[in-house]
Amino acid sequence: MTFKDLQKVVQSQSNGQITSIELQTKLQDKPFWIFDKEEHRQENLRTNGQCCFWHIIGCPQKDGKDMPVLPYQKILYEALQNHKHIWILKSRGIGCSEFLLRYIAWCCVSGKIAHSAISRVCFIVGPRIDLAEDLIARFKGLISFNKTDQTSSTVTYLNGVRVEAFPSHHVDTMRGLTDVKFILSDESSYYPPFQQRDIRAVMEGYIGKPNSDPTIILVSTPKAPGDLMQQIDLEEDSLYHKLRFDYHYGLGGPYPIYSEEQIAKARLSPEWPREYELQFAGVVGNVFSLSSIENCQKIDYNPQNIHPSVKKSIGIDPSYGSSNFAIVATQYVEGKIQVIEASEYQRPNFTDMIEKIWQLKQRYGYVSNLYVDAANPEVWQALKREFGENYNDQWVRDQIAECRKYNLHVEDRMFVVPVPFSVEGAKMLQHAKWLLDERDEDDGGGSLIAIHPSFDKLLTALRTAVANEYRLEKTET
Repeated sequence: MTFKDLQKVVQSQSNGQITSIELQTKLQDKPFWIFDKEEHRQENLRTNGQCCFWHIIGCPQKDGKDMPVLPYQKILYEALQNHKHIWILKSRGIGCSEFLLRYIAWCCVSGKIAHSAISRVCFIVGPRIDLAEDLIARFKGLISFNKTDQTSSTVTYLNGVRVEAFPSHHVDTMRGLTDVKFILSDESSYYPPFQQRDIRAVMEGYIGKPNSDPTIILVSTPKAPGDLMQQIDLEEDSLYHKLRFDYHYGLGGPYPIYSEEQIAKARLSPEWPREYELQFAGVVGNVFSLSSIENCQKIDYNPQNIHPSVKKSIGIDPSYGSSNFAIVATQYVEGKIQVIEASEYQRPNFTDMIEKIWQLKQRYGYVSNLYVDAANPEVWQALKREFGENYNDQWVRDQIAECRKYNLHVEDRMFVVPVPFSVEGAKMLQHAKWLLDERDEDDGGGSLIAIHPSFDKLLTALRTAVANEYRLEKTET
């Protein structure tokens, strides 16, 4: 029986399950791929092309050519044989997701995923139902007669194994399942930040669970600093075996995924470092131009070289929940605003941060003002007490209101200035954009702001800033 003959096999539609004795018999002893070239050639001739799972279901196509298992995919295959939990950072379009779908299908039909009543494979995708439907459609399409499956658009069955896709915003429905044998999280960096922790908890909650203990795979092109993939990447004693496949892996072997011409064009994109070089650089936003961000890094200065007598200011954005406590300090030197501090702290001790700001003030010498988010009175009141200022809430409100009414500078009346981001945020963002975009004609058109390349997180935040009518979208930045 050829593979095309299998399409004529009558399938049981009970509960949407697809069962085929012929299919199981044909594939249960077939390898996923034969990695010895001569052995593969001989088996291909002997079986008339029915040598391995990859060839039986049909090779993926690129430019009309059949694609074999690629050299980097051999590395991935071997990792799957030796590790239960795998983290994969990959270049865009390299073919990793296609390989994993094929591998999971082989596990289903070959019996590698052993099952009792119903074993489960769970796919997790981004927060849209159409992404879940698309992934299941791709999975069904791997085996021709599986396309006729009449089950839900997010569910299919293959050889008794239930395969289901879960959008990230519905991942709670994945809790409490039984017989979970395989979990694939696709494009894991691109889930909304508030969902990433829950998704990891749900996946890893099945580790060691009776009748489950699944293979877990997280795969993604990187997105931004601090996303789920980078969090795992930075773990020293990680649960996960880590693999990195940058664009070089797509150029290797006799059947490259990319052409040199494609790579040359891709290099021209501002997204190149993130999409192809595996840098957690963030998606380019819509606020600051890339040219202005590049120009501000061209000014040669040492952020450790503090000028005691020049004017300085410190901006403080206290943390809320999962956000970080951020401090940025600048000094005004020879007509340039130089960034001399740009740091953030995850869930810091409150007292430690007050002490940190005090130390910066002592180190810098002349600091004209501290600017603090007014929405966090615990911080600005503590700082006012620290620096001997009136911290009465009503007095501070009255001073700010009077200055606004008569167009006066509140900085002249207090050292620690509470700034209502909700009111002033749009104006602040506009001003920051003007400072970055404006050119100093006395300096050959150079930038007014100097940011040292070592402040990579600040530069990433600028490059990825997303705003709607100058209202910063923090979850997208």
